Amino acid sequence: MNYLAHLHLGGQLPAQLLGSLYGDFVKGRLQGQFNPQIEAAIALHRSIDRFTDTHPLVGEALSRFSLTRRRYAGIVLDVFFDHCLARDWTLYADQPLERFTSQVYRVLAAEPQLPGRLAQIAPWMAADDWLGSYREFAVMEQVLRGISRRLTQPQELGFAMQELRELYEPLSEDFRIFYPELQAFAQTHLTTQN
Repeated sequence: MNYLAHLHLGGQLPAQLLGSLYGDFVKGRLQGQFNPQIEAAIALHRSIDRFTDTHPLVGEALSRFSLTRRRYAGIVLDVFFDHCLARDWTLYADQPLERFTSQVYRVLAAEPQLPGRLAQIAPWMAADDWLGSYREFAVMEQVLRGISRRLTQPQELGFAMQELRELYEPLSEDFRIFYPELQAFAQTHLTTQN
């Protein structure tokens, strides 16, 4: 799962929203460097990643990609699943996407000590409405291009958009089946935390 899904699944309190994003930017053991709510949200982020990475439906979705792109198929699928979530937001969330993303951007802007690279990208994320823009399939190309700049073999993502166009319907169906299971997993985790 990518940013939007983690934010959606990780709880709506400011500390939970922060921790849901921090999970992509904070590595290693958590030893009291953040408040307990943030650390719990980071732990949930990591649990969501493990659940997703080991789920048979996700394995089936990944197997749809050609062997040449299989190495980075997980990255492509994470981004595509955020597209599916944004596109079909009203099926999975109680509030409009615009209200949710505005809340996230306010929480980020109010936090003076964002970790690492998140501190650099948060202003761009808000200014360009990264989270809301996932609704548009064409944005996937920009997102993947940005990711490819951080890879050792960026050419592997070069033809990902063509493959995503061809796999759009089956991958969308994979998301429709998988995401409610992931929501239930995350909700159980949140309930046991409280």
